[in-house]
Amino acid sequence: MEAVTHFVNDTVEFYKWGLTIADKRVGSWPMMSSPLPTLAISCLYLIFLWAGPRYMQDRQPYILRKTLIVYNFSMVVLNFYIAKELLIASRRAGYSYLCQPVSYSNDENEVRIASALWWYYISKGVEFLDTVFFILRKKFTQVSFLHVYHHCTMFILWWIGMKWVPGGQSFFGATINSSIHVLMYGYYGLAALGPHMQKYLWWKKYLTIIQMIQFHVTIGHAGYSLYTGCPFPAWMQWALIGYAVTFIILFANFYYHAYRRKPSSSQKGSKSVANGTSMVTNGHSKVEQVEDNGKRQKKGRAKRE
Repeated sequence: MEAVTHFVNDTVEFYKWGLTIADKRVGSWPMMSSPLPTLAISCLYLIFLWAGPRYMQDRQPYILRKTLIVYNFSMVVLNFYIAKELLIASRRAGYSYLCQPVSYSNDENEVRIASALWWYYISKGVEFLDTVFFILRKKFTQVSFLHVYHHCTMFILWWIGMKWVPGGQSFFGATINSSIHVLMYGYYGLAALGPHMQKYLWWKKYLTIIQMIQFHVTIGHAGYSLYTGCPFPAWMQWALIGYAVTFIILFANFYYHAYRRKPSSSQKGSKSVANGTSMVTNGHSKVEQVEDNGKRQKKGRAKRE
């Protein structure tokens, strides 16, 4: 028990020390004064992962077609705004794409970059709704380990990024990722419009490929910075490399099972729309067959919005 007490005290002291080197500009921004709101929302997300499927177990799935259309295209707009702000402000600030230290000044462009990164952090919390919609539509199999790992960790890690390094090389990964999310949520939004859009969505597997390329670029970028001694916090570069490696492994596994492995006869009839983070299905059919403990059951008309 004494060891636990020492560990907690040391952690608290380390956090207090960390606050002394945190970015003072963002301390008063919403959600940034304390990690508790971010941790609380993440815990509620995990609780919903457990409680949601149990709540929906004996209920009809919701279709949420209009909700999904509005949500996905809203995310397209948000991510486009983030990417646009980061690109314009970084160019005006004369940022280097190879090595860019963090500037904690109140320069107009630096604050603009920090603001765009704050919106990027907020977007990671909004993305929890991806999982909420899957569960309400009873697409439980789509809430994979990759899906949960991606959503839960990104929100927490970007709070850390915003607290200590809301600028400099942080802009690089956020710009790439938000640009990819414009494509990804655009794809989701088109898929939500209905089955008649499927013939235009032949490019789904390339989203996964682009995402895997993104992680390789991230590792190369961080590795180059470490090799050249770029004055950007080394601890964040190493953490970024380790984090990207986990995604490469998980996304490669997803890509293999989704596009390379030959489907079994029981899978050939399914027509799901997939991307690197999760698979998307329309849910528009009035009757669908579902597997439940090896028994096929017929579900009736799904709930509408």
